[in-house]
Amino acid sequence: MTRPSWCMMDTPVGRLHLAAGAEGLTHVVYPGRDHGRPRGDGSTAAAVHLEAAVRQLGEYFAGARRTFDLTLALAGSDLRLAIWRRLSAIAPGEVTSYGALAGLVGRPGAARAVGTAVGANPLSIVLPCHRVVGADGKLHGYAGGLDAKRWLLSHEGAPLPRGRR
Repeated sequence: MTRPSWCMMDTPVGRLHLAAGAEGLTHVVYPGRDHGRPRGDGSTAAAVHLEAAVRQLGEYFAGARRTFDLTLALAGSDLRLAIWRRLSAIAPGEVTSYGALAGLVGRPGAARAVGTAVGANPLSIVLPCHRVVGADGKLHGYAGGLDAKRWLLSHEGAPLPRGRR
């Protein structure tokens, strides 16, 4: 018998689609994005990873958790993996720019490539791409929309950027 390894979760920033495999959490995405309709592998381990993600995201949205302690199963190019891993080092309540993030992964001047990788982040909120803003300090793109990005930053106590793109 297979156990659930994907689900939909209603949150203050909209509905999220979560999926996990035996190796860890694979997706926390807004439906309708380029990630298709992620499905887990039906394994017992996937169900355990999914249950942990649902619990920790619930705690985050309730204000009882600021960081996540989840097993992640990321797949992508070396550059994308480096960028996605670096996202988790941006502390709650802080923001950084695409250019600064490019420098941190050893690719100064590659802000556009960083923007593309951030936009393809398969683990929204868990890998906090909402904490990345433009060099001008303004909000630039977010899979859940700029209102969701603004809500997440406010929820974390980050100084809100000066305006919208």
